[in-house]
Amino acid sequence: MGKSLVKLNKLERNWVLYDVGNSAFIMLVSTIIPIFFKNTAAAQGVSAADSTAYWGYALSASTLIVAVLGPILGALADTKGFKKPMFTLFMMLGVLGCAALAVPMQWLLFLAVFVIAKVGFNGSLIFYDSMLSDVTIDDRMDYVSSAGFAWGYIGSCIPFTISLGLILFADKIGLSAAVATGIGFALTSLWWLVATLPLLKTYEQQYFVEAKVNPVGKAFQRLGRVFGELKEYKHILVFLIAYFFYIDGVHTIIGMATSYGKDVGISDNNLLGALLLTQIVAFPCALLFGRLSKKFKTEDLIKVCIVGYFLITAFALQLDKAWEFWTLAVFVAVFQGAIQALSRSYYAKIVPKEKSSEYFGIYDIFGKGASFAGTTMMGVVTQLTGSSKYAVGAISIMFVIGYIVFRLNTKMERAAAVES
Repeated sequence: MGKSLVKLNKLERNWVLYDVGNSAFIMLVSTIIPIFFKNTAAAQGVSAADSTAYWGYALSASTLIVAVLGPILGALADTKGFKKPMFTLFMMLGVLGCAALAVPMQWLLFLAVFVIAKVGFNGSLIFYDSMLSDVTIDDRMDYVSSAGFAWGYIGSCIPFTISLGLILFADKIGLSAAVATGIGFALTSLWWLVATLPLLKTYEQQYFVEAKVNPVGKAFQRLGRVFGELKEYKHILVFLIAYFFYIDGVHTIIGMATSYGKDVGISDNNLLGALLLTQIVAFPCALLFGRLSKKFKTEDLIKVCIVGYFLITAFALQLDKAWEFWTLAVFVAVFQGAIQALSRSYYAKIVPKEKSSEYFGIYDIFGKGASFAGTTMMGVVTQLTGSSKYAVGAISIMFVIGYIVFRLNTKMERAAAVES
């Protein structure tokens, strides 16, 4: 394996491998699935603007479900013996849901199955992200988290490239486009499962609260206490508010880029090629930001990423040519892994480790709530105006707000450090 992956110890490497597995599903969500859905919906009489809106609503529904369940799941997972089984449950829901997409179905039913798969994926991340405190130490969190996103990007290219090859050359190998796409869904689910097995074999929870009678009820009590603690940890609360706004834009771009590209006239082949390039470019960039975190403050690197994303949305407003979409894909790749990895590790370092799952459950409320807000807003604005460009303009405002609030968070942290 690559040099950076060799530097990880066995447990860190197995943790990173889950990013390699689940990123293949997210690659489908960003590329083949929305194209397949929009083509299927168009064949059944649904307009381009409406299918973009419905896709946005499906993404919103999946994130809203996990945002509601997340805090309780997180609190429950901090109980001894719960984190690994809960992670396995949601991972399998995602894997089986992804495989089920291979079955031909009506467009609305397809969206329903997709929501189930996405809930499994999003739910598994609550437990997976909180495992970071168990698998490594504070000084290595930025590096390990960045390695997860980096290897996830490059690893996802393997099943995606095979799936893309099957779809593009379906006629030559005697397959219909629908069958070739279904094989791609099945292949991705298998890749996801196999990449998860090493983590399931070696992971053991290190930080937890002891199991008690009625663990669900106790989980609700601990969750209430954590929300109360945010009054004391004001810097954590302010960070979460900033995160809500800037990650809103990030998740919306990831989920809606393909639909937006089709709306402005970019061909399917150009969309798939550009998004594959995104994964390839994102690999070294995520590793680069992980290394830069050793020389620069994590919060400063997050600010750079937020500004970068704002400029990306500004550029997207006038996008209508294939080369512009390819250019946009490269710039998205530079910041995409970095902003997610650094936010995850930054948060892991500022929250109490023995309550990491509880706090990551709240982190998921803000992250998934942002995804719900962004994709819903894009769907509504697109339907009301008949153009997704107006929706992109609305998304850019989220980065401005996120940057301002994040600067406030860093000032509060410095003040708290001086007082202590």
